[in-house]
Amino acid sequence: MRSDIEIAQSTKPEPIDIIAEKAGIDARYLEHYGRYKAKVDYGMLRERSADAKDGKLILVTAITPTPAGEGKTTTTVGLADGLVRIGKNVSVALREPSLGPVFGVKGGAAGGGYAQVIPMEDINLHFTGDMHAIGAANNLLAAMVDNHIFQGNSLGIDPRGITWRRCVDMNDRQLRKLTNGLGGMTGGMPREDAYDITVASEVMAILCLASDIEDLKRRIAAIIVGYNFAGEPVTAGQLKAQGAMTALLKDALKPNLVQTLEHTPAFVHGGPFANIAHGCNSVMATKLALRLSDYVVTEAGFGADLGAQKFFDIKCRAANLTPSAVVVVATIRALKHHGGAKREDLGKEDLAALNMGFPNLMRHAENIREVYGLPVAIAINRFPTDTEAELKLIELRCKESGVKAVLSEVWSKGGEGGIALAEEVARLCEVPGKFRYSYDTNLSISEKIEEIATKVYRARDIVIAPSAVKEIEALERLGFGDLPICVAKTQYSFSDDPKLLGAPDDFALTVRGAKVSAGAGFIVALTGDIMTMPGLPKIPAAERIDVDADGKISGLF
Repeated sequence: MRSDIEIAQSTKPEPIDIIAEKAGIDARYLEHYGRYKAKVDYGMLRERSADAKDGKLILVTAITPTPAGEGKTTTTVGLADGLVRIGKNVSVALREPSLGPVFGVKGGAAGGGYAQVIPMEDINLHFTGDMHAIGAANNLLAAMVDNHIFQGNSLGIDPRGITWRRCVDMNDRQLRKLTNGLGGMTGGMPREDAYDITVASEVMAILCLASDIEDLKRRIAAIIVGYNFAGEPVTAGQLKAQGAMTALLKDALKPNLVQTLEHTPAFVHGGPFANIAHGCNSVMATKLALRLSDYVVTEAGFGADLGAQKFFDIKCRAANLTPSAVVVVATIRALKHHGGAKREDLGKEDLAALNMGFPNLMRHAENIREVYGLPVAIAINRFPTDTEAELKLIELRCKESGVKAVLSEVWSKGGEGGIALAEEVARLCEVPGKFRYSYDTNLSISEKIEEIATKVYRARDIVIAPSAVKEIEALERLGFGDLPICVAKTQYSFSDDPKLLGAPDDFALTVRGAKVSAGAGFIVALTGDIMTMPGLPKIPAAERIDVDADGKISGLF
């Protein structure tokens, strides 16, 4: 069996000019990064006719993640190729991978098998430099904060009240907590600090939510870097950092154009983590794809309780997007994991465990239909170990629940293996939906958190820690009470306890903190123990990656 990278390297890409022509992108808007990838100037989106009709937006999400894997990106790519095979005009809108997971344990984000975007080595590594630009802009702001204090601190920034952290696009636990500014009088002001991984930076969230370069600059100026000695917020705008930061990001803001293995146009742009931020690709890439295609297939990170919820309540609200249909991806192996099967036994037929894990799948599907009012299909991402009895059981249980389950074989067959799913999704796109958000932003911060917890997670109630109560009160006093909520929560459970699998409902969600991402335009509600700087595993994926004398990379997957 060939690896993902071997499959990708055996496919001859089409020159990016041909892909751009297929997508309807005029050559004057194309900025080449080699032969097979390019950026699209944002002027194209600005100059497109205001009355141009947008295509139908299809979201691919998944059940609660497990170590067994679900294959959300693979299904997204395969579905797009399947739609092309049934005669539709399609493009894909995906997130960019982070180097942290690529060299760590999770791997890249270019799909898998015969449903990938290429050139996968470039996409999974430096790509067009967007991650580095985001990190540089983030760290410029951090440097300007500390320099302002060193040079006299006219804004009265309290060194103990600095909230802006430096970042690096790598899993490095050594940087989680540190003391900097050492080295005597010329070394800066000594203080405790910390690093985040780049995809957790608010700059990443801002880039993905900005509608144009002016909106990007406005959002950057609104970033709160900390508080002064009077407890008042200090912004990047007060430090006069927005112009230089926007200059660093001006090219990163432009969507990246690549292709699938079957040469379907793919916009890969931005990559915030869904357990920390909103977990969706950029608004600009999605809108550009919608202007160019009749159908746009996109994804949101982790399970539907995280990525899809934030896609609907944050991204769609900010960008005025209305999805047409949703696909929830599941695997037999993952459902058995939720049903209590041991990891080493997931390849064995176990109908009892499958039945026990099924409610997790239905919880996600019900949320899409009942909370957000959208039509939904189930994609069963087939593994070689799946038995016919298991597949039939899932099909029957889904039918009894009023949702159609479609077998997806895109990993092994590419677009051909996604034709059945494509036909069902195309049908759903014609079903009238009544899209709605899960909460009204006019509610208080606590009420909005409670709406998400009880409607989407099915929590019994919420418990807000005393320190979080004070933080929420302060945010509302400062005028941030009408912002949407971005819950920072474990991806492994509907609850804030990663060990609570399946579809729990008799639990209380504990909110331990709240902070504002004023530039991104949302309140972050902190639950559980969320890590914004991951560490490498005992045997990191980096140990398997190599490059030969001709520059050919191996071991990336």
